[in-house]
Amino acid sequence: MRAPRASVASSFTLIKGAMIPETYAVFAAWDFERSRRENLSRLREENFIGASSDTWLRDVAWVINRRFEPHGRDRALILLAKRGCDLEVWRPLLLWHITRDEFLLRDFLLNWLFPAYVAGAFQIRPEELRDYLEGIDKRGGTTEHAWSEMTIRRVAAGLLKIAADFRLLEGSVVKGFSSYHLPESSFLYLLHAMYEDLGSPQKIIESHDWRMFLMRPADVEHELLRLHQFRKLDYQVAGSLVQLTLPCASSDE
Repeated sequence: MRAPRASVASSFTLIKGAMIPETYAVFAAWDFERSRRENLSRLREENFIGASSDTWLRDVAWVINRRFEPHGRDRALILLAKRGCDLEVWRPLLLWHITRDEFLLRDFLLNWLFPAYVAGAFQIRPEELRDYLEGIDKRGGTTEHAWSEMTIRRVAAGLLKIAADFRLLEGSVVKGFSSYHLPESSFLYLLHAMYEDLGSPQKIIESHDWRMFLMRPADVEHELLRLHQFRKLDYQVAGSLVQLTLPCASSDE
């Protein structure tokens, strides 16, 4: 087990981007009978994802090694890819899993992008993130080395590009919020995953994790009531008491 790195802000992984199709392809071919190192060695040897260069192939392997615990907390995500989960359903699940150990991306989505969304921001430019990025240490984050001016600019652009890759933003250099809606199957998976972490239905509804998908607690509760109406889960509220019964026993199931 690697030492926890959840407070480290890695400029390299952010600049390299979301790598959504590459990660899906690697996980679809993952062999649980082999170790993580063996799977990534096979990727580098065979290039079964069709990487355009040895450098990009090496970067994909490095980022996946840095971001995920395939035989631990991220096993369900890999199983979904292996079983052909629709990419648009799988995409937001990938974001949630990445942010388990990607401090700056998580912090950016929860504490910069979501407040901008609530405030009704119309356009977002990379240079608007400068003050935010210069205050990483004030929010409990650390960097592996001092960032140059160029690195700050590239990280700012990288954060906005990742948000666009996950359909939260749209546009090229200047970006705006998209009309994002979390797919129903993705929402159900996240309910199971959060239930395993939090236990309490009320804590799930109030979890800041939903901010990654531009959802307020009221939006979460509205979706729960809709799914209850269609008998896809059981959601009961009586005063301060909240009961939530999900269709599966775990996110793995």
